[in-house]
Amino acid sequence: MPYLHRAPGPQAHPVPKDARTTHSSGQSFEQLRQECLQKGTLFEDADFPANNSSLFYSERPQVPFVWKRPGEIVKNPEFILGGATRTDICQGELGDCWLLAAIASLTLNQKALARVMPPDQTFGPGYAGIFHFQFWQHSEWLDVVIDDRLPTFRDRLVFLHSADHNEFWSALLEKAYAKLNGSYEALKGGSAIEAMEDFTGGVAETFLTKEAPENFYEILEKALSRGSLLGCSIDTRNAAESEARTPFGLIKGHAYTVTGIDQVNFRGQKIELIRVRNPWGQVEWNGSWSDRMAFKDFKAHFDKVEICNLTPDALEEDAVHKWEVTVHQGSWVRGSTAGGCRNFLDTFWTNPQIKLSLTEGDEGQEECTFLVALMQKDRRKLKRFGADVLTIGYAIYQCPGKDQHLDKDFFRYHASQARSKTFINLREVSDRFKLPPGEYIVIPSTFEPHQEADFCLRIFSEKKAITRDLDGHVDIDLPEPPKPTPPGQETEEEQQFRALFERVAGEDMEVTAEELEYILNAVLQKKKNIKFKKLSLISCKNIISLMDTSCNGKLEFEEFKVFWDRLKQWINLFLQFDADRSGTMSSYELRTALRAAGFQLSSRLLQLVVLRYADEELQLGFDDFLNCLVRLENASRVFQAISAGNKEFIHLNINEFINLTMNI
Repeated sequence: MPYLHRAPGPQAHPVPKDARTTHSSGQSFEQLRQECLQKGTLFEDADFPANNSSLFYSERPQVPFVWKRPGEIVKNPEFILGGATRTDICQGELGDCWLLAAIASLTLNQKALARVMPPDQTFGPGYAGIFHFQFWQHSEWLDVVIDDRLPTFRDRLVFLHSADHNEFWSALLEKAYAKLNGSYEALKGGSAIEAMEDFTGGVAETFLTKEAPENFYEILEKALSRGSLLGCSIDTRNAAESEARTPFGLIKGHAYTVTGIDQVNFRGQKIELIRVRNPWGQVEWNGSWSDRMAFKDFKAHFDKVEICNLTPDALEEDAVHKWEVTVHQGSWVRGSTAGGCRNFLDTFWTNPQIKLSLTEGDEGQEECTFLVALMQKDRRKLKRFGADVLTIGYAIYQCPGKDQHLDKDFFRYHASQARSKTFINLREVSDRFKLPPGEYIVIPSTFEPHQEADFCLRIFSEKKAITRDLDGHVDIDLPEPPKPTPPGQETEEEQQFRALFERVAGEDMEVTAEELEYILNAVLQKKKNIKFKKLSLISCKNIISLMDTSCNGKLEFEEFKVFWDRLKQWINLFLQFDADRSGTMSSYELRTALRAAGFQLSSRLLQLVVLRYADEELQLGFDDFLNCLVRLENASRVFQAISAGNKEFIHLNINEFINLTMNI
């Protein structure tokens, strides 16, 4: 399924107020609950049914699962017993320790926990078999409604559960998160930071312990004091090391939660300690300090620490800053905007381009601090369709002062000013930067070209920054058709052309769509340097509607000549952008070719054009190119005519109008 750009341009960073209702009925949690109470029934969620489709997509359960409500498992179920704590949760038969690590960290921040698990949910008065949880997804909060039927085997919960068998908040939270991602199986394998961001809307930063700054302890201490969520892990060199136990009782490739940090006096020395929780709870650190470990041991044994900052306040500074945030939603679409990284110069320039204006330096500083976080969307949900997490990153260039999409030559001769530390197959890549005030271009991309995904780009800056999507507008400046030469001043070539017209037109001296179809196919199929299949009768009718100034459905000589001159220009344009002289044009060259023809399309429209006219190898023959140009010119002129005469009634801009006509 193609990914299409949905919301061009910067968007305001959302303030967590009311989460968006997501149930297919359009009803909110409270509306659904009241409906069940009035009917005297328990809620059954048709969006996430209690059957195998909600469990797995690539396998069948190894044992017969039975879906049961908590009241069918225990006599006195409770949503929360004595408060939700990190010691409540136990991992089940699903490989989602990363989710448990994130939940354990979430319980340390009661305000964030209350956002994810709205209060006043109970199995007591008002119980209707329905619960809801709220998650952040790509710059908005979603309210996810579920029924409380849970998969069991022999009256025991199969997946995540609380240590107290009467408590069900953790099992229901896992079910809601599974629904958000399409199934329980979709939760297999991941990084704790992913769920941490979904629980908070925060922004992630990753530290490699072996390369951490000198004040790393203070960074972690400050992060915990501010309510940030922290996870850590030990890298694996190969698949065989996954879940392998080290001599010190640690598990490789396993997601841990950092739950505390402190200093103690020991034999006259201050010892830095850190507390790390294993979601399994059965395999523990057996080195010095037992349940706690010395910070120097932590740095020696763990490889990576992930911090989810609830706000991107600089952890290395004492002052708390209010950050300005803008959000861009976009897409990489094969054939038009999926250009890959700078290694692929021929297509790199076709990636989405976001202009960033840094207006002023930080307080008392000459440079501007900003953070760029690039997130690929819905890859976990798309796992059932064979989608993997793509390798992504971004580059930042100095803007040359143009307010248009930069072309290939710019990137051939200019180096980036900054870029993500690496291209990596994670859901999100984020880094901090300091650059002088000025204008820059941020280019998010996959590592390889032709890979499709939707993305969310967030830019945090200490001072107000202005951002604009260079692909989010359409400028169309159609050249006026050249006036025909008067008969008395015709050259010999023009006289030969008039003879050709008279032969085609016949006695009425007008060319019909059928006659135009015959002559165009006869002439263009003889050209050896362009690939040309055949123009249809409908295409020829579109050409006539474009050139027919007399509105009689036919082309008179002057109209036919104007079209023929335009056709020669389009053939020359096509040959100019046929870089490999194959007789076809790459869809990645189409943006520049259309610009040369008078069109500057948004990424959204370019994606539609490529989907409609390019073949499976992302190539366009001349007939495709000609059809595309005629369709665009027709749509543009109709829009200009309508908007000029009926300004009060036009509620579409040119972008929306062409989008509509391209889909007809």
